[in-house]
Amino acid sequence: MYAMWRLQVALCTLSVLSLSSGGESKARSCSEVRQAYNAKGFSLVNVPHQEISGEHLRVCPQGYTCCTSEMEDKLNQQSKLEFEKLVEESSHKMRTTFVSRHKKFDEFFLELLDNSEKSLNSMFTRTYGKLYMQNSEVFQDLFTELKRYYTGGNVNLEEMLNDFWSRLLERMFQLLNSQYHFTDDYLECVSKYTDQLKPFGDIPRKLKAQVTRAFIAARTFVQGLMVGREVANRVAKVNVAPACVKALTRMLYCPYCRGMPGLKPCPNYCHNVMRGCLANQADLDSEWNLFIGD
Repeated sequence: MYAMWRLQVALCTLSVLSLSSGGESKARSCSEVRQAYNAKGFSLVNVPHQEISGEHLRVCPQGYTCCTSEMEDKLNQQSKLEFEKLVEESSHKMRTTFVSRHKKFDEFFLELLDNSEKSLNSMFTRTYGKLYMQNSEVFQDLFTELKRYYTGGNVNLEEMLNDFWSRLLERMFQLLNSQYHFTDDYLECVSKYTDQLKPFGDIPRKLKAQVTRAFIAARTFVQGLMVGREVANRVAKVNVAPACVKALTRMLYCPYCRGMPGLKPCPNYCHNVMRGCLANQADLDSEWNLFIGD
């Protein structure tokens, strides 16, 4: 629960800081409320100078008050907007971290794959010349499938690598026996005995183990970063329930209506309100901590 507790503390702190500071309220005067209300960007038209009867209030206590119905509605909406903004700001660093790390790793791995393909192509062209160039699509297809697997494509790595060695054997068999013509059935028969004949020695087995290990790890890692980013984005968009808005208004802005705009909520009260407003996010806390290895 540590991650959710930190979020609640941060939101409580920011909520308290967002309240306008003020000195001691003057008896039955709404001057400080008018000043604080105006500082929020609201018009002072129809804002009382002195306390009025509060029977019209639906969220705040109905005693003598500095709030009209219109003021209470605006402060209610302000509570919702500020809470949504605070949640958005609190999760911003986490979301940007996932985005930047995903981008950096993705660029790094794809560049590594491109450089490997270019290096192999250059080396084989120098070594085998036209012979390689006429059959280079076998290797091009290999790298295309590797990229498709890494980017989430429906590719079976083991089958794809087996197909690569089978195709390569067929091409080499034809090149080494170019004086003969072989049917497709004959070449398919040759490729079926690749494991028994072992024309490439132990290289296919070793390469399969290395490629499979590297690409499974890379794809899992980059997909994990994508999942983390999406979860963080969704959690940041809080669906603020009416009960939560009322609780926020009572905590943050009902002091305005009572003529005490500088009154701050105690920490326990704030944490209880945040727990209620973030109940859905709290359900993800244990799983999220496991995901990030907290």
